[in-house]
Amino acid sequence: MSTKDRVLVYSTDPKDQEILTGKAEKNKELVRVNELVLKNNFTCIFRIESKGRGGKTVTVIDQLPAHETFIKELTKVLKSKCGVGGSSFIKDGVGTIEIQGDKREAIKKIFDSKQIKYKGM
Repeated sequence: MSTKDRVLVYSTDPKDQEILTGKAEKNKELVRVNELVLKNNFTCIFRIESKGRGGKTVTVIDQLPAHETFIKELTKVLKSKCGVGGSSFIKDGVGTIEIQGDKREAIKKIFDSKQIKYKGM
């Protein structure tokens, strides 16, 4: 009988507890996202939107890794360097940042200094 055929019923081992509660899978996903963020192995996508915003223009940066602290820190830097407001959120495993106004050139300079790859400029 292989280990895959057995079902774990009870254990006090912390590693088994992680498997039972599902924390092991979450930890693996967190490690994967951390590696992605640290190595900058992602390409974000820029776009300009004004639909549904009363005619106001918003710069949207999409396809960022779903790492909450990374997204919040990047949003804070972009808002302060551009001198505008904005917001960030994570939906369906994809991070998105919205910055008020057409700030593509300023964001391009910031991303070049941080060595973040981008498309749609």
